[in-house]
Amino acid sequence: MRAFPETRLLICGQAPGRRVHESGLPFDDPSGDRLRGWLGIDRETFYGDPRIGVAGMAFCYPGTSPKGGDYPPPGRCSELWHPRLLAGLAKLELTLLVGSYAIDWALGRRPGRSMTAAVAGWRDHTPGAIPMPHPSWRNNAWLRQNPWFEDEVTPYLRARVAEILA
Repeated sequence: MRAFPETRLLICGQAPGRRVHESGLPFDDPSGDRLRGWLGIDRETFYGDPRIGVAGMAFCYPGTSPKGGDYPPPGRCSELWHPRLLAGLAKLELTLLVGSYAIDWALGRRPGRSMTAAVAGWRDHTPGAIPMPHPSWRNNAWLRQNPWFEDEVTPYLRARVAEILA
């Protein structure tokens, strides 16, 4: 987790994966490279500018499941810590809801609503929030099947981030 009183852009993701847990840097992997590309910023800005914050739905690594993937973030973490975190971010202008866990936390879990439907309705939540897929390689097929995300959402996102960081 990285957030500061100056944070204006908050990136809410799932929970730190093993690599991030070990490095201490959120999105310190290829998914971070893709995310920074979507945002139109470089690594130095991402990690060095206090106007950019990152908070997972869990602030700790939830562990590895027997099937080999990471366990989902425990709901109790976001229930306990996110209200406190958000109360301290008086300058917050935009929250990126990265992946299903963050989308469901912020927009409410709706039976039958897919991540795709939530992301497709991104305009309904601007200018304060943008639901988006996780930038993981696991979503390469989703990105190929939904080219509108990179054609429509990322140009808006880049412009909005540039405005916030101006």
